[in-house]
Amino acid sequence: MRIGLILDSRLSTSKIAELGLLAEKYGVHSIWLASYIDSREPFTNLSQLAIKSKRIKLGPIALNPFDTHPIRILSGLLTLNELAKGRANVVIGGGGEALQALDLKPHKRVRAVSECVEILKSISKGTPLNFDGEIFKVNNYNPFWLKHDIPKVYVAANKPQMLKMSAKHSDGIMMSDLPPMIIKDKVEEVTNHMKARKNDDFRFDNFMAWALYEDREKAMNEAKQWLGYRGLFRRWVITTFMSDEEYDVIEAHKKEIYQMPVLKTSSVSGVPDSLLEKLVDHLTLTGHVSEVDHKIEHLLELKESGLTDVALELRSHPAASIKLIGEKVIPALK
Repeated sequence: MRIGLILDSRLSTSKIAELGLLAEKYGVHSIWLASYIDSREPFTNLSQLAIKSKRIKLGPIALNPFDTHPIRILSGLLTLNELAKGRANVVIGGGGEALQALDLKPHKRVRAVSECVEILKSISKGTPLNFDGEIFKVNNYNPFWLKHDIPKVYVAANKPQMLKMSAKHSDGIMMSDLPPMIIKDKVEEVTNHMKARKNDDFRFDNFMAWALYEDREKAMNEAKQWLGYRGLFRRWVITTFMSDEEYDVIEAHKKEIYQMPVLKTSSVSGVPDSLLEKLVDHLTLTGHVSEVDHKIEHLLELKESGLTDVALELRSHPAASIKLIGEKVIPALK
C-alpha cells in the first residue's frame, strides 16, 4: 500500500517544499494539499516542490467544478505537471467547505464532477479539445505546449452514484475516514462497476488524520478539535461503531463541533468527552508515538480490505511525523 501525505495548505510554499523533500527522502509516494477557502492556492503552493523534487507525486485535493471551471482546473494542473516533469495528480470532488463559504449550490453534483473528470482526461498532446456536455462546454482548447504524460485524475467518492461514475471515468477514488468493513464493500462495489472496463491500475485511497506525538494528550486534543472535518456527519459510517442514540447527540451539536477549530477547543458542551474520544479512535490514527505498531496493524487491515493507497493528513509536528512514517510505517506496508 502506497503512503501519501496531506500537508497543511496554509503553510508557505517554501515550507511545503521543505516537508515534501523530506517525505521524498523517506519514500513517501505523494504529497497532497487541500483546497480550503482560507488556504494558499494549491497549484502555486506546490510549485517549489515540483521544481526541486525528483520522484514524489503531488497535487491538490479536492477541487470542485462549482467554484472553478474545469478548464481553469486543467490549466493549473497541466502547468504544475510541467514543473514536476509529469508527476502531478489531482482529486476532483463535489463538495467542500468552500461551497458553504461562497453560498454555492451544487447543481447535478455527480454530472458536474463527471464532466469535469472527462474534460481533464480528454486532453491530448497536439489535439484541440472540444467538449459538449450537459453542464460544461469547451471549444478548441489547445495547450500546444504539452510535453509530459497527462496527469492522473482521482475522484473524492463515498456514495453509490459517485462511485459508479468514478469507476467509469477516473483513475481512482479517494474515500474519507472509512473503516475497513466499509472500504471492503466500496472496493467490491467499484470493482463490479469496472467489469466492462480494463482494470488499468485503478487506485483505492482513503483520507485519514494522523497524529502520533510524544504528548498523547496533545494528539487527542488536536484530533478532537478537527473532528468536524473528518466526514463525521454520516450516520451510515458512525453507527458501525456507536449507537443511533449516540449519533443523535453528535448530530444535535453539529454547529458546535464545526466551531472547535475556530475556538481552538477540543470539547463541546453537551457532548461527553468519551464520545469524542470514541470518534477519534475509529476515524483517525491518533495517540502516543509508542502506539505506532497498533496503527500499522490498522493500516494493514485497510490494505487487506482492498485499499491500495492511504493519504495521511498531518497538522502539528509534520517533520517528526514524516520521519516516524518513513522509518516505521512505509517499511511495514511494503
